[in-house]
Amino acid sequence: MISVRRAVTSALVAGSGVVLVAAAVSTPASAAPTGAHGSERTCSATPARGHATCFARVVTSAKNTPMAGKRAAASTPSGYGPSDIRSAYNLASASSGGKTVAIVDAYNDPTAEADLAYYRSQYGLPACTTSNGCFSKVSQTGTTSYPKTDAGWATEISLDLDMVSAACPDCHILLVEAKSTSFSDLGAGVNYAASRGVAAISNSYGGSDSSSSSAYNHPGIAITASTGDDGYGVESPASFDSVVAVGGTSLSKASNSRGWTEQAWSGAGSGCSTLNAKPSWQTSATQCSGKANADVSAVADPNTGVAVYDSTPYQGASGWQVYGGTSASSPIIASVYAQGGNLSGYPASYTWSHTSSLNDVTSGSNGSCSPAVLCTSRTGWDGPTGLGTPNGVGAF
Repeated sequence: MISVRRAVTSALVAGSGVVLVAAAVSTPASAAPTGAHGSERTCSATPARGHATCFARVVTSAKNTPMAGKRAAASTPSGYGPSDIRSAYNLASASSGGKTVAIVDAYNDPTAEADLAYYRSQYGLPACTTSNGCFSKVSQTGTTSYPKTDAGWATEISLDLDMVSAACPDCHILLVEAKSTSFSDLGAGVNYAASRGVAAISNSYGGSDSSSSSAYNHPGIAITASTGDDGYGVESPASFDSVVAVGGTSLSKASNSRGWTEQAWSGAGSGCSTLNAKPSWQTSATQCSGKANADVSAVADPNTGVAVYDSTPYQGASGWQVYGGTSASSPIIASVYAQGGNLSGYPASYTWSHTSSLNDVTSGSNGSCSPAVLCTSRTGWDGPTGLGTPNGVGAF
């Protein structure tokens, strides 16, 4: 656990009834969780037909301990923080110039802005608030009449907001809350976000493979979606032919020139859609006749997870926790697109034509399949990690 000396002040967000906690702290060092940890979903594993589930996974206590399998929150962060994410993906000098990344999720997180403020203050990031114009929270139709609260999805929202902040500290953030987990409502949220002139829209959720939806087809905007956390298998909306499918890796510090190493995370989704056409940017390397998951990837393994702050209690736990899942990788990649700025047409096509600016992930697997490239990492494209992970913004 990281030791941090903290001076805490509290102020009431005007008219909201939310306590905003700001912390003046020294910049902490970060580390991935150690030991054999478990993790669990924060949303239902089996969404109804036409609905989605979020892909956030929270780390539980280490195996072979009295608290094995229990969720626990801490007063100080563990897991990778912003400096780690920006170091691992060579983003230290990147800037968006104030572009907006939209986050679309289901249900309301009543403490979203306060929790975001706490995370950013902890790591010395510039404030991102409603009052300074950096943060905005709306319903799927753009109003401030929010849907009902759901604690599981609230943790997903905190994860998403924190990962945009980590990867792109100067990005503005638009949080769009859909009134249900149906693809029609989530799609309405995506359409609203697209109407606001955002650079990227991150979707950290999915359901079974389904036909592409026009709601996720907005040329000139990087629309990213998580490939899922159940290993080999196809999820939508990542399988839509207009979407950047984002897979997942295990990320570890290393004594090499990069300072980091990655391999495919065993939970990352992958495979070929049987319902959606292969987009023009994907090549024969995928060995799919339809859309292949993934295009690119970033850290997702909960055992090499990221620090997240969430104060909406879920199963009795709130505070600092360690998260993973391809829910983490999707907002990271959306933020890299915002900083890269090559957004004309379908931004994934730019990535596929600039593979030399990626970290190729060549080891690890998410299952057994044929052809093996769909579930086992190798040189070049593979299912779990796509073309690789960001090495700066040159491929974005």
